[in-house]
Amino acid sequence: MFDTERDNETRKTNRRNLWLAALAGQVGFLTLIIILAAVVGGLALDARLGTRPWFTIGLLLASIPVSLLLMVYITRKTVAKIKANHNDHLNEEGRLGK
Repeated sequence: MFDTERDNETRKTNRRNLWLAALAGQVGFLTLIIILAAVVGGLALDARLGTRPWFTIGLLLASIPVSLLLMVYITRKTVAKIKANHNDHLNEEGRLGK
């Protein structure tokens, strides 16, 4: 009986860690994509308009709040999924005892 409880706790911890790793991966990848798009777009606009560093700097500075807002959005969405998954699991355990 003790081993099954420990296995359940280990599974819960592993599942939570996987959710957190997925969250970190999503946020990191999205931030990278936003920054690369800002640099490429800024360099393209600067080359076309002859304003060498200004559009690149401006788009990089504009990408900071965009990246932060998307991080908050993705984090809140993922945490809601974790909580819903945890609550479903608790409800399932309650039904098994009855």
